[in-house]
Amino acid sequence: MAWGIIATWRMALEGIIKAKEILENGQSSLDAVETAVNMVEDCPEYRSVGYGGLPNENCQVELDAAFMDGDTLSIGAVGGLRDFKNPVSIARKLMQEKFNIFLVGSGAEEYAHKTGFERINMLTEYSKKEWYKKRKEIYDKNLNPYDGHDTVGMVGLDKRGKIAVATSTSGLFMKKHGRVGDSPLSGSGFYADSKIGAASATGLGEDIMKGCISYEIVSLMDKGYHPQYAAEYAVYNLNKKLIDRRGKAGDISVVCMNNKGEWGVATNINKFSFVVATDSQKPTVYIASFSNGKTTYKEASREWINTHTE
Repeated sequence: MAWGIIATWRMALEGIIKAKEILENGQSSLDAVETAVNMVEDCPEYRSVGYGGLPNENCQVELDAAFMDGDTLSIGAVGGLRDFKNPVSIARKLMQEKFNIFLVGSGAEEYAHKTGFERINMLTEYSKKEWYKKRKEIYDKNLNPYDGHDTVGMVGLDKRGKIAVATSTSGLFMKKHGRVGDSPLSGSGFYADSKIGAASATGLGEDIMKGCISYEIVSLMDKGYHPQYAAEYAVYNLNKKLIDRRGKAGDISVVCMNNKGEWGVATNINKFSFVVATDSQKPTVYIASFSNGKTTYKEASREWINTHTE
């Protein structure tokens, strides 16, 4: 059976390369996705996820993550998690629970500690310097503080037909203490059903959560639409609705894959990178953009890949 994996942003490339080996060997999409997202979380160069994530208004790194098993529809999620490595793995552990599957703040931290996860200071010196720099810019130039909200969202399909989806992010740079975006919210930031497919979103959580965009994409695929059509329809419908009702829309980008290994991507911004690997395609980074009501994309050059981490 076909296998495949797709993820938001160039930062997922190294993880996708590792996940490809796992899926090729016939292992579970759950393991492939967790391994790949862990690699993003562990790399301090990727400053919107995990270790080295950009901090909140109080210079604290608060992390959100979610995991979903498309076979059982089991979900685990954490929000506002501090001082624990690999929040996506904590979310996967929560996925095994019948109750209390979405924990936030100190409750999530207590659970992580009791279940043996590693406690670690997730704030790096670089992130701290960026925080002080941004705070000065806000004061001196009256700038909008919010920046750096690039979630890693990943969909994996294994040879047995199991689909998994996961998200992980440190959220908006300089966000309010306790702020949670769309990433750990089922239906908005992610959704998976192995009988259909899965989707994940990235961008401005406050706008993405105004629509259940990931669930909508899966529903459209269930009606027989190709993942590319489903992704574009959902993104542009929400984008238009927000502009009509509120005058503007924040960044919205999605990736999705159906249970045949066919994939789709859509965005309302000028440059959105994503990574794909399937049984017939090597791990490839693409750059997508929005123009004339469509999402177009091209393969990223090696030079671009080597000089970009987003």
